[in-house]
Amino acid sequence: MEDYHRLLLNNKAWVQDKLNISPTFFEDSAVEQKPDYLWIGCSDSRVPAEDVTGTIPGELFVHRNVANMVVHTDFNMLSVLQFAVEVLKVKHVIVCGHYGCGGIRTAMSRRDLGLINKWLLHIKDVYRFHAQELDSIEDEQLRVDRLVELNVMEQVHHLSDISFVQRAWRNHQRPMLHGWIYDINTGYLKDLIKVDPSKHAHDIYEYDF
Repeated sequence: MEDYHRLLLNNKAWVQDKLNISPTFFEDSAVEQKPDYLWIGCSDSRVPAEDVTGTIPGELFVHRNVANMVVHTDFNMLSVLQFAVEVLKVKHVIVCGHYGCGGIRTAMSRRDLGLINKWLLHIKDVYRFHAQELDSIEDEQLRVDRLVELNVMEQVHHLSDISFVQRAWRNHQRPMLHGWIYDINTGYLKDLIKVDPSKHAHDIYEYDF
């Protein structure tokens, strides 16, 4: 049997499990999605958003990219974010990074990987902003872990700089912004940073509506 067939068989078993719990599970799910959360996570296959949060389909609106980045020129991410904030009216936006992130570790190296160099430049910028702290950490793994954390915090701040997030804060007092870390060694989530609608970006990033 081809390896991919296992995925199709798993799907049949998953469907049956859901129907055993609730015979109308898929009928209910097909009506409408009303998630309270947008999850911006890493593409890493070891960090499945629904599994680590114990949520079911319909509870999380999910966007994933290499190293859970909020890049202001990434129209894919911006479109997901705007739809989540303005149409789905999510109450929380979670940026979730994870220890052992290959994107973070690669950005700390001098490896030339072609196109992905452009994406990882954003992480290199985070390192440069915090170089004094990071360079003082002698243990390489601890330095990588700290950059994982600093990167998450930076991406949360990037969210607060976006005009339609600020507009939703002013008009609807939502969404709350969160920065979390997933520890792949333990399975636990770490609550790193929270920014509520009463907080503001640096003055230079604020918009008058």
